[in-house]
Amino acid sequence: MTVSTTKNTGDFANQGSSASQVLHQKILGSRRFSNYWWATVVSLGATGFLLAGLSSYLNVNLLPFATPNEITFVPQGLAMTFYGVVGLLLALYLWVVVILDVGGGYNEFNKEAKKVHIFRWGFLGKNRRIEIEFPTQDVQAVRVDVKEGLNPRRALYLRVKGRRNVPLTRVGQPLSLQKLETEGAQLAQFLGVPLEGL
Repeated sequence: MTVSTTKNTGDFANQGSSASQVLHQKILGSRRFSNYWWATVVSLGATGFLLAGLSSYLNVNLLPFATPNEITFVPQGLAMTFYGVVGLLLALYLWVVVILDVGGGYNEFNKEAKKVHIFRWGFLGKNRRIEIEFPTQDVQAVRVDVKEGLNPRRALYLRVKGRRNVPLTRVGQPLSLQKLETEGAQLAQFLGVPLEGL
């Protein structure tokens, strides 16, 4: 989700001397409801499989609502233990991604300082903070990229002189076409550059 806010006061449409000089867009990362949901579901399911496998191995009922201690350990209990361990590793990965808010950050376009600042959170390590900064005069266009089909892609990019296209929208569920066009048009108008790809 991209939330746009403008700092300073002024009429965005007029672009006159009273217009806002800073456009700040907050980018929603991994802290989305769907990620919390899947991390919880996978955690619960994997814990159930692991407890069922351990119950069959120890011959003790570790699940109060079932009788997995009656399952033979080889091969059913062993398979359930394996699925439980793999599921818990996947759940751990999902929780780490949510806690670190991977992909979250902001886009800031500052006419006053004549700078564009793109910031995203990454995974732990030297690339935890991903920051790109360049002058606003290097921005050549705002590009809308739309690809339909089984794996749809709808994203906004900045075409910057001497660089690859810089992505502006979040990763994950694609934005609606109307929202994508509106955000692209507003940004192109704010920066005074053409809108491409429509």
